[in-house]
Parts: sequence; structure tokens; C-alpha cells
Amino acid sequence: MTITEWVAQTVPDGSDAGLPDGFQVQIDMRCARRGDLRYLVGGSPTRMLRLGDTALGMTSADGRIEVCDAATRSLSRTLLEAGIAHPRPMAGPTPDDVTIVIPVRDNQFGVDRLLAAVAGTRVIVVDDGSAVPLTAQGALVELIRFEHNRGPAAARNAGAAAATTDFVAFLDSDVVPEPDWLVMLLAHFSDPLVALAAPRIVGLSAHPHEGRQSMAERYENGYSSLDMGPAEAAVAPGTSVPYVPSAAMILRRKSFCGFDEDLRVAEDVDLCWRLHETGWRVRYDPVARVAHDHRTNMREVLSRRRYYGTGAAFLAQRHGTRAAPMVMTASMGVAVAALLSRTTFGLVLAFLVLGRTAYRLRSRLGDLPDAPVAAAQMTGRAAGYGLMQAAGAICRHYWPVAVLLALVSRRFRCLVIEVAIAEGLIEWVRAVLADTTREPAIGPFAYLLCRRLDDLAYGAGLWEGVVRERDLGALRPVVTR
Repeated sequence: MTITEWVAQTVPDGSDAGLPDGFQVQIDMRCARRGDLRYLVGGSPTRMLRLGDTALGMTSADGRIEVCDAATRSLSRTLLEAGIAHPRPMAGPTPDDVTIVIPVRDNQFGVDRLLAAVAGTRVIVVDDGSAVPLTAQGALVELIRFEHNRGPAAARNAGAAAATTDFVAFLDSDVVPEPDWLVMLLAHFSDPLVALAAPRIVGLSAHPHEGRQSMAERYENGYSSLDMGPAEAAVAPGTSVPYVPSAAMILRRKSFCGFDEDLRVAEDVDLCWRLHETGWRVRYDPVARVAHDHRTNMREVLSRRRYYGTGAAFLAQRHGTRAAPMVMTASMGVAVAALLSRTTFGLVLAFLVLGRTAYRLRSRLGDLPDAPVAAAQMTGRAAGYGLMQAAGAICRHYWPVAVLLALVSRRFRCLVIEVAIAEGLIEWVRAVLADTTREPAIGPFAYLLCRRLDDLAYGAGLWEGVVRERDLGALRPVVTR
């Protein structure tokens, strides 16, 4: 966690960073301390901004700002980049400016279903070496075929290269977009820095239907790794939404740097992080929704999770510490370790470290009216986040080591069991509270079982990738200042 004033970042070459007149941003009112817009604390990582009288004069009582001149343009950009405000964009490009690219292998049914859902839009289907050549019918549909399988990254790149429109949408053959998803996402491109926008991916069978759903199907429909949650966000490494999946996304073609064709997994994470590194912005908008035909068999679900885990080693090689399983300050690491020790000495040490952190935060918050309370709250959140990071790493990234230690130490065995149960139940509660618009897909104990199996599978894939690549980067925690 850091508290900082905004520092301007690099703008992509040839891009005008200025937001157009009429563009609006909405301050997240949860960031306003006691409803006072003068003091804004939030974002990811957490920071504090103070709005002066001039800035407050540009802002409505409900936190809305409309771009109309250089001053409102600068203020709006600052708040967007801080993650304290969200865009309320004006009308953007139209669906006529988009070509949909569908990379597919051996899924004729999915192609037919998807083409029916996007009828009237330009489509390029890339048959990635299907055993039986696929067909794709339609006046606006083009078919490209690879004689041999080259992977989804190569298929998407080939489709994008064949497109002539300013925007390219990538849709996998096992998804079905809901109406108006294109219009909702295209509005984000009225911001000239936005290179990529992505919808929320929900389960295709998320609504009740005849027949009893398996536990794996209900888990996937409610907590799929493709679903980035109900909250809109800027996408950036190290934040609450570090990437968006390539199963459904729209790209500004001039910003598209291509998927890495050497990657068969995690190519979407790699693309998002490369775009961010070069100064482009990526937006996640859960109002736009695309339904995904999730796997319904637990063995298939876990096999896929293991496969995803193998990509961590590739990301560590290409992006270094951004793929780390844990990132925290040295002092917070000491506090977390002390709390997990469950000893009197550990509790005292954690109290002293966290007290010092809160004191330093208090001094940095300056004239914030409720600075002591804010400092205590921020320190508490940081400690909670650190504990959840550590618990998740024990259950997911480091579980083979945790199992070995648990076999030889009764104390550590008890810790692992308690952490595994507590982390799973807390995550279930957080998921329920985050999305009150729908009923929980499964109960807390079924979720706990599925989550632990999910973590075991992902961790197995991660260690497989680490051993194969002979690179420990994906397992190495990062200590920050």
C-alpha cells in the first residue's frame, strides 16, 4: 500500500491523452472521507488526493465532473489514473468500426451459435487446424484456415492482421455475448488512451434450467477464474483487476502489439501487461456481459486450472516481479509473519510494527480531519490484505512446501488447516458481499472444498512450469519500500 500524489505517466507515441469535451468521470464516493470530496482516499494501490477549491468548483455534489476545458480535462485524467474515479464516457465508435475475430479448433457448434449471436457484424473465423475443417456462413463472415494447429495467440494475430477496421474484438468460440455488449464497451474508446476494454464473463448456464447442476458447474458459474467480478476497474498489474481474459475483449487496432505466439497459456495476461508498460490504458466494464460455456466436470475444471498454473513461469520470465505470489513491504511482512506465528511474542511484535505504520501514516495524512481514524483503517486493511496474500500463497503457490512442513511439524500442520479454512470462508463472504444482485452459486463449505481443489490444481501447474523452465521467479515474493 502506498500513499502518493499523482505523477504523470508516459503517453503512447502518437496518442493525444486529452479527454474529449463532454466526457465525464464519476468519483467513487467510497473514497470521500465522510462524504467530503476535498479528501479522497482510495484507488489500488491506496493513495490520498486533496482537491483544492478550484477542483471542487468543477465537481458536482455527487462527485461528477464533465470535461469542458483544459482544467477539467486535467482533473478528470488525474482522478482516473489514481483509480479514485471511473469513466462515464460519451458515445464512441459504432459496431461498424469493429471486426470480430474468432479463434477456434474443433468446435463447429460453438462457431454456429456465436455467429448467430453477432449477426450483422464483420467476423473473421480462424480455424486453428481443426481435424474436420470448419464452415462459417454469412455475408460478413470470412474464414481463414491453418492446416496445422498454431495456438490461440497465432490465430488471433492472423485474424487481426486480416481485419481492416479500427477496432478488433476477440471472442472465443465457447462464448455468447449479451445484446449491446459492443456498444457498451466501445464507449470507453472515446478516451484516446484506452487500448483495450473487456466485459464481465459469466456462466452461460448461470440461470436455472431443467436438470440438476453439478457442483463443478455451479462453482464455475459463480466463481470462474474468467469472471473478474462485479466492480468496474482500471486494469493494471498489482491491482484488484490485474488482467482481463482473452475469451472476450475489444482492442484499438493501432495499439495492438500482438499476442505472444510462443505462449499457449497466459498470453492474455502478457498482452495486458505489455499494453500497460507502454502507456496504454485497459478498462474492465462488468455492465457489458459475455456468457461462457463453462466446463461441468470437476476433472476438466481442475485440469484447466493446472494448465493455467503453468503460465506463471512464463510471466515471471517476461515481466519479473509482476508475477510474484506476494508483494508487501518489509515491515508488513514482519507483521504478517508475527501474526501467523500465533505466539504472545508474535502478537506483541505485530502490534508494535502496525502501530508504527499507523503513526507514520497519520503524519503523512496531514490535515485530513479524521487522520487518526483513517490511518488506523488503512493500516488494518493493509494487514488484512497481507494476511490474505500469505494465506492464499500457502494454499496455492507454496502448498507442496506447506504439506511437507505440516508432515513434520504439528504446530505448522494446525496453522495450515486453520489458514485453509479461514481463507476459503473469508473469500466466500467477500464474494457474496461484492455481488448482492445474485444468490450464492454454492454454499460456504462446498465453496471451500472447490477452492482448495482449485488451488491444489493451479499450484501443481505452477510447480510444473517452474521445474520445466528452471526458473523460480514465479515463486519468489517481493519486498517493496
